[in-house]
Amino acid sequence: MTLAHGSDTFTGIPEGTILCGSSRVTGGGARPGIPSCGDPLPHHVPVIPFHLIGALSALALLAPTSAYAASAPAVAPAPGPDRPGEFFADLPKGGDLHNHLSGAVTTEFLIELAAGDGLCITTDTTTAVPPPCGAGTRPAADAVTDAAFRRQVIQAWSMQDFPADGNGHDHFFATFGKFGEVTWRHPGRMLAEVANSAARQHQFYLETMISPASGQARTLADRVGYDADLDRMHDKLLADGGLDAVVRQALSDADSTDVEFRGAAHCDTPRPDEACSLPYRWISQVARAGTPERVFTQMALGMRLAERDPRFVAVNLVQPEDDPVALRDYRLHMRMLNYLKTQYPKAHITLHAGELVPGLVKPEDLTFHIREAAQTGRAERIGHGVSVLHEDRWESLMRYMAERRIAVEVPFHSNEQILRVSGDAHPFATYRRHGVPIVLATDDPGVSRIEITDEYRRAAEMYGLGYPELRDLARASLEHSFLPGRGLWNRDLRTGYRPTGACARDVQGAEHPSERCARFLKASPKAQVEWRQEAAFRRFEVHHARATRPGSH
Repeated sequence: MTLAHGSDTFTGIPEGTILCGSSRVTGGGARPGIPSCGDPLPHHVPVIPFHLIGALSALALLAPTSAYAASAPAVAPAPGPDRPGEFFADLPKGGDLHNHLSGAVTTEFLIELAAGDGLCITTDTTTAVPPPCGAGTRPAADAVTDAAFRRQVIQAWSMQDFPADGNGHDHFFATFGKFGEVTWRHPGRMLAEVANSAARQHQFYLETMISPASGQARTLADRVGYDADLDRMHDKLLADGGLDAVVRQALSDADSTDVEFRGAAHCDTPRPDEACSLPYRWISQVARAGTPERVFTQMALGMRLAERDPRFVAVNLVQPEDDPVALRDYRLHMRMLNYLKTQYPKAHITLHAGELVPGLVKPEDLTFHIREAAQTGRAERIGHGVSVLHEDRWESLMRYMAERRIAVEVPFHSNEQILRVSGDAHPFATYRRHGVPIVLATDDPGVSRIEITDEYRRAAEMYGLGYPELRDLARASLEHSFLPGRGLWNRDLRTGYRPTGACARDVQGAEHPSERCARFLKASPKAQVEWRQEAAFRRFEVHHARATRPGSH
């Protein structure tokens, strides 16, 4: 398996795995009441969500007559003028649904890995290469001890100190080729780093993108060749067990990554890292600049994995949307996805679409990408969606997305760095006005030099969002995740997040839900994670209750 913005690697949680907070104590790595989220159970053992972490001060805030009305604090939390950073750091932030594993770890961690592997770095392009370190290269270890060289590497492998008038688009995407020799070697260690960061920032779930068995998929695609009859093309991939052999390799790689992750995060020790309690799933990347046969094969692999193994949930197209091949074959790619969805109806689809601005592509290429992704490509979520106001009949497109609850994954910082779009030029507020669900995401936080906390803070400060709006953004990121099961919330997002179904009369996040609610939670991994977040919101509200709004200081 490979790690890059057009490729990556994996680990995850098998079916029948405890997500968090059971009273069961597992293999040395779990604290009483808080097992590792990665601990597998036999398939006949149900998922058990309790007890939740921490003592709740629920009754201090909640009236007993109305579970939903009680879920809002009497005094809305907001950052005090002397400590806004603490407010945003402590805020529960749902899950990260748009995250590329290779671009998610810090550059400093990549340097540490490169040095540990004895890699070299070219002096002309600052690209990591295998040893020995001959002429024109330096040991990566030099970037640990030589401050000037370290800064040079950090600048080449990220957006650190990148000039405001520079070509951020090209520099951003070029970084993946520079550190690619590092990332494919240690997917499990990278996952542990990313999951620890998410957990420390009060996130409860992660979907991260990788390219499973990418080499084997390319080999199969090149051997089979392209057939414009997609049904026949699919049959050729399945012939003689070809695609299933690639699936087996991907699952074997996932198992190996799992082992590395658990070791790096100390999951089976008396003091496991926070990463061990964070549920995560894999999204299979498809390199959209490849040949049609390679693109179709990667799509089929990702969707077959999503139906075969619960660790894998979806596919996504990666690499620059403005790449000449990606532009030429855009509609073809959407037709491929449409066909494969009929073959693999349980697999999810989320697509980079609308990561474009005028001048980057021809005007006509701005007019249909998001609609094609949503309608033909059958995307359940859209990544970026920046060019939506240039789409033909964009208001009807937004109505379509709102009615079908197609969420937009918004990474503010990478939108600004790659496309120079921010503030009023960003369609964030327009999506919200039209009832389109939005989830905040990081994209490639290691390259961008940011964290998810920075995305929430920007939403508050740039768009004037208060605590209730920030809370709903966090809720949306779990509600629109590809975790199985029903969520806690109603389907009409225009009226706000109101509990529905079996837990509607319960205090959301309570340590001891009603018997009916407990049965519902037991059957739904998604609702379990949402319940954990609601418990965290209640603790947060007790600690941070203020009469002011975020950004009003």
